[in-house]
Amino acid sequence: MPRVKRGTKRRARRKKLLKHAKGFFLTKGKLYRSAKEAVNRSLRYTYRDRRVRKRDYRTLWIQRIGAAARNNGITYSQLIHALKTGGIDLDRKILADMAVHDAEGFTALVGSVKQHMPKQSPAQGHASKTGAANAARHVASRQPKAEPIRHHEEG
Repeated sequence: MPRVKRGTKRRARRKKLLKHAKGFFLTKGKLYRSAKEAVNRSLRYTYRDRRVRKRDYRTLWIQRIGAAARNNGITYSQLIHALKTGGIDLDRKILADMAVHDAEGFTALVGSVKQHMPKQSPAQGHASKTGAANAARHVASRQPKAEPIRHHEEG
């Protein structure tokens, strides 16, 4: 079998890789071996960070929606729950955009959504339940503890 030296193929492959490494610092942009490592690492980071970017935007949207919802007297979780029960299909990206650029529209949306929220009396509310439980626990903690019963004297 004849010997193959791969002259043009090798050059084309290395040229393509060095083109990807253009602008990298020092030898990472000029020497093939270090450029290859740097390009592989950068491709791993770009793959990972495309997913991280989606997470970051989602958290940003949630923060914006939560801040706008609190300005309208409702929490983020109550707003999302009321939207789902009301059958309003708006994703967080659209809601965040409304909160930033169309505050009146967001206020109107919150006003229409408040109809779908369950009505709670103060006796049934979550805060009163935990408040009563905490008060009972606090009173119980101030009671003196009974001494343990000892059957014989320990010396």
